[in-house]
Amino acid sequence: MSSTAIYHHKKPFKLENGKKLSELQIAYQTYGRLNAKKNNVIWACHALTANADVADWWKGLVGDKYLFNPEEHFIICANVLGSHYGTTSPLNIDPVTGNPYYLSFPEFTIRDLAKVHQLLADHLGITKIKVLIGGSLGGQQASEWAIANTITIENLILVACNAFQTPWGIAFNESQRLAISADRSFYSQQPDGGMKGLQAARSIALLSYRTYEAYNATQVESVNDKTGDFRAASYQKYQGEKLCRRFNAYSYWYLTKAMDSHNVGRGRKSVADALAGIKSNTLVIGIENDFLFPVNEQEFLGKHIPGAEFHSIKSAYGHDGFLIETDILTNIIGNFLKESANKKIVKLHKIA
Repeated sequence: MSSTAIYHHKKPFKLENGKKLSELQIAYQTYGRLNAKKNNVIWACHALTANADVADWWKGLVGDKYLFNPEEHFIICANVLGSHYGTTSPLNIDPVTGNPYYLSFPEFTIRDLAKVHQLLADHLGITKIKVLIGGSLGGQQASEWAIANTITIENLILVACNAFQTPWGIAFNESQRLAISADRSFYSQQPDGGMKGLQAARSIALLSYRTYEAYNATQVESVNDKTGDFRAASYQKYQGEKLCRRFNAYSYWYLTKAMDSHNVGRGRKSVADALAGIKSNTLVIGIENDFLFPVNEQEFLGKHIPGAEFHSIKSAYGHDGFLIETDILTNIIGNFLKESANKKIVKLHKIA
């Protein structure tokens, strides 16, 4: 059983930069039922342009007969702040002006996204999460929420993410924003503003999500005499158009800025010290040929989170492997959770 809902937070929401939204709405989706002990919560944090329907975009890991099964777990995924899939975003009406925010929307950080998750958890009466999991932007959210220590997180699973956004990642995001801002319609104050720029931005992003090998395997030409109309060129255009049909340039602009803000050491003693404060049983998974979030970034997380278990996997899809290699992820995560449960049983026996 799945359910889609919107939580209306009627109080002002203060962002990390001190600015406020007069109120906030959070779109979220749940699967299954919360048990009597309220200890079967699986909370999934989604990536850049995904939505709250985690059983759709993480099919193979979440859903009937998969590792995270609604028959056993109460699964939650909340649409992030700034995304236009129901949560407050730049396309929402600014109550001060009566018009959509567009580029007057306040900037926000990954830490703000984690704070929004906590608001929803409080609303739902959830005080303990059995598994908090996220990949890419979702992993950044999950790490910040775990460090905030505002809720009990038994198991934390971080996939293809990092402790802070690197110059490499920021450069990719800025290149995409340059493409968007080069489209004059981005400043038109219209819902479809910047769409040509967004198409170009997605083409840039795709190069960081996939690999040289993947393009050679799927986009190679079958003949040698072509001088134009190449498969790879058509593929880039198609992927850009595909995103434009379901997303908007303003949300993309703000969410990439939020990714750039990610640094768990900000306002704290250090990055390492912040990670050392994570109390959850932690599993970190990296992808060996991830071009955007190189595996050394996950190795860093595994090294500095106390007792963390680290695994790397191979995928022809590069960064996108965290969405595609669900069989491998199921095996690694399943074994980790079994070991975690066994450790918990042993600990209880010792206490008894």
